[in-house]
Amino acid sequence: MDEVFRALNDPSRRLLLDKLFVEDGQTLGQLCAHLPGMTRFGVMSHLRVLEAGGLVTTRRQGRSKLHYLNPVPIRLVHDRWISKYTEPTVGAIADLKARFEGGGPMTKPVHVYQAYIAAEVKEVWKAITDGDYTVRYFYGTRVESDWTEGSAIRYLGDDGSVVADGHVIAIDPPHRLEYTFTPHWDPELEAEGPAREVWVVEDANGASKLTVELYDVAVDSKTYADFTNGFPYIVSGLKSVLETGESLPPPY
Repeated sequence: MDEVFRALNDPSRRLLLDKLFVEDGQTLGQLCAHLPGMTRFGVMSHLRVLEAGGLVTTRRQGRSKLHYLNPVPIRLVHDRWISKYTEPTVGAIADLKARFEGGGPMTKPVHVYQAYIAAEVKEVWKAITDGDYTVRYFYGTRVESDWTEGSAIRYLGDDGSVVADGHVIAIDPPHRLEYTFTPHWDPELEAEGPAREVWVVEDANGASKLTVELYDVAVDSKTYADFTNGFPYIVSGLKSVLETGESLPPPY
């Protein structure tokens, strides 16, 4: 928490977060343009503070280093200091690092999420792929799949209806899962077609680093807006279930 408060206690750093909120995945050069009166080294120093607080995460794409907003720590501040007194009304967000395999060109994710979870990698993986877990954090839906490459994935509501579905593109248990996701709860979202997600679970000194990337979605689409508002709640809910055994309250 100290690192988060320190990172937020500067107007230039808050401006950088605002700019990443508007457009995720910016390079150092793009971020420097938002602070024309500051040296490149000064902007780099601010970004290091933001990374130390977990508010910004990065990934390499060729020679470029892309910066992504990770508001999960802000949500944790909310949960600890604000939700004691008010009804939780916002979802949490997480950031990601995922790597493509097989030699094809890397594509840039449209949004990235990340969270550190006090649980072993195999436990996080089970929470992602076991319907007894997903029903506790994935908006009450139960996931079903054979979890093999090419197999179908379905998220079922409590009445057995298919809320969303897709198929497994690549899987490497218990570390990496890539799949398509087509929502069916809204005709407009369904008409926009499937998104592609990559979930990566890495060991972090006995805990786990969960990263999720979103692909194949236009940033001005309804799908993008829905995912960036909904997935934060899902990731935070998974974290809560594994760390406390309790589900988060419904977001609405």
